[in-house]
Amino acid sequence: MSIAYHALRRRSACLSILPALLLSTLSPSATAADVATTATTATATAPVAAKTAWQETRHGTVVTDDYRWLQKKTDPAVIDYLNAENAYTAAVTKPIQPLADKVYAEVKGRMQEVDLSVPVRMGHFYYYTRTEAGKQYPIHCRRPTGAAGVYDAQAVEEVLLDQNQLADGHKFFSVRAFAVSPNEQLLAYTTDTTGFRQYELHVKDLKTGKLLLDTMPRVTSLAWAADNATLMLAQEDATTKRSDRLFRLALGGAPQQVYYESVEQFSIGVDRTQDKKFFTLRTGSTDTSEVFLLPTDQPGGVFKSVLPREKGHRYGIEHRDGQLYILTNKDAKNFRIVSAPLAAPQPKNWKPLVPHDKDAVIKSLDVFQGYLVVMEKTRALNRARIYDFAHKNWKTVQFDDPVYLASAAGTPEFSATQFRMSYQSPVTPPTVIDVAMADGKRTVLKQQEIVGGYDPSRYTTQRLWVKARDGVQVPLWIVYKKGVKLDGSAPLLLYSYGSYGISTEAGFAISRISLLERDVIYAQAHIRGGTDMGEAWHEDGMLMKKKNTFNDFIDSADYLVREKWTSPNRLIIQGGSAGGLLMGAVVNLRPELFHAVHAAVPFVDVMNTMMDASLPLTTGEYLEWGDPNQKAAYDYMLSYSPYDNIARKNYPSMLVTTGLNDSQVMYWEPAKYVAKLRAYKTDGNPLLLKTNMGAGHGGASGRYDAIKENAFNMAWMLSQWGIDS
Repeated sequence: MSIAYHALRRRSACLSILPALLLSTLSPSATAADVATTATTATATAPVAAKTAWQETRHGTVVTDDYRWLQKKTDPAVIDYLNAENAYTAAVTKPIQPLADKVYAEVKGRMQEVDLSVPVRMGHFYYYTRTEAGKQYPIHCRRPTGAAGVYDAQAVEEVLLDQNQLADGHKFFSVRAFAVSPNEQLLAYTTDTTGFRQYELHVKDLKTGKLLLDTMPRVTSLAWAADNATLMLAQEDATTKRSDRLFRLALGGAPQQVYYESVEQFSIGVDRTQDKKFFTLRTGSTDTSEVFLLPTDQPGGVFKSVLPREKGHRYGIEHRDGQLYILTNKDAKNFRIVSAPLAAPQPKNWKPLVPHDKDAVIKSLDVFQGYLVVMEKTRALNRARIYDFAHKNWKTVQFDDPVYLASAAGTPEFSATQFRMSYQSPVTPPTVIDVAMADGKRTVLKQQEIVGGYDPSRYTTQRLWVKARDGVQVPLWIVYKKGVKLDGSAPLLLYSYGSYGISTEAGFAISRISLLERDVIYAQAHIRGGTDMGEAWHEDGMLMKKKNTFNDFIDSADYLVREKWTSPNRLIIQGGSAGGLLMGAVVNLRPELFHAVHAAVPFVDVMNTMMDASLPLTTGEYLEWGDPNQKAAYDYMLSYSPYDNIARKNYPSMLVTTGLNDSQVMYWEPAKYVAKLRAYKTDGNPLLLKTNMGAGHGGASGRYDAIKENAFNMAWMLSQWGIDS
């Protein structure tokens, strides 16, 4: 197990029972087909959502939400409205469909349709996935190890799971957990067929190919016991989607609850230590965590806390030879690593191993029989540091490019002597590398093939530093095709996120080539709210400092204009989820700075969501955004909430995309946002809402469908730049 900390936004639908009215432009008997017919006429009149008189008193002030009725997903009028918006979007964008088809063909043409992942050894097998031409989903396979334990491509392949077969008949399909039992004869996996991210457990007998009768809904994580007959399962609540219960499932029996997390701000997850000797039950909130251990050969036993929870203390553990290796932020904002005896893990027994570094945050820890690997981030770049237990020395693995993404790529064997990493940059396709932990020697195993050829020397990438209004230096990276005019005339796409401590990474994207080849400059800003520059970077972009996130983005955009990378009439911005909140906030603040916006699954209805504690995981997010039941936090959040700050003024062109079954940011947030914005804005710029009626937060699940969705978004942006081919 790799210990890592990530704060993720997770929401699901809890529908309010409110009166819903039909669209004011439609008769009460209008059907979805009528809506489509109306919207695809030559005039393509934009839908107008009805207004209702829903009100609520908050801190002594009466608040009105005209579009609250859109939150009732079961009302046919809501579906009619979404279909009307989809039909309107289809009509308005019909002229760009040939460009979308062209971009789709380009991206698909670069993709290696028949492909094989780098096999990973676990026990007596090498595991991998492969794809076949024309099929949407991967096929999970394994082959027995060859002589001397090496991979043998001629060994008989065993298909464990063909996602294409399982997805048949479903508009959406996703596999989350995938765990083979210690004796390698059973497979436990979970599936979602709606996009709502509620996963059901299945257990497959790999000898017979048949499913066992054991199943369980809403499983968020799982781990096998050493007896090959018991599973530990974390389950989320049906309404809140908070992972709050741990069950023990003896195959063939009924699940037995062994733990319940009662604190609403905490959620749980179950795993095993890298040596497979202990279950780890981790429960945590944004700022506090606690870990419980139970030997995997004693699944009927009781989990015991390693260190009792202490407000503000986040920690994780790994185990090796009776010693715990603890990743902790106690007296170490960016974390440090200590060791302690398994039997006495209290702080008084801690021995320092990796000290705190104010300039480098520890992102994850892997412990093996002979080595320890630490992934760190410093100045928005990742590096790996390897400790040799026998020789008590360190080696550092880093790369020389100005910007790149290097990450752990999964090394499941405790006895491993090679640490697998993934490396990519804005101009370098994803590359799988094995690093010899003894001497640091690197072996390239595979680089993603770009069909038709790809020449990275045609492009250039560089790091830029933006001085924010408060004097802080904000990192930004940029990539473009050599020869592009840098006189302010170039089209530029600026992306960012800036929340939950999630960093912006300088990765590669096949689809981006279609933009670069059309002389589009692509940029990403490492704004505050992530941990790009350490834990303080996150703290300075959350709670009562959240506006730093928006200011950093605007200052980055101003910098790009000032330095003539682009100009306001050539600048398009993009963000999704909490990054969609960013989009909504900055266009309220500086609409004239941006030509167009793509806001994907945007968290824009901040106050109505955060004030409704019945909605999934709202209370858990008080620690990230603030508790609106407190007047100061309420006022601060209200001052930037995109939906609440829409005004009568001109706005950029906007494409807003969402999924009907989104459990992170419910569909109604972007739907209400578009309805209100259409009623208020004073310009004639396009405002489009596109809802995937059969998917959730991540959009289409099939690889071809996902390319098609992205191709449409890219074609829309290209059309906004006036690029029509």
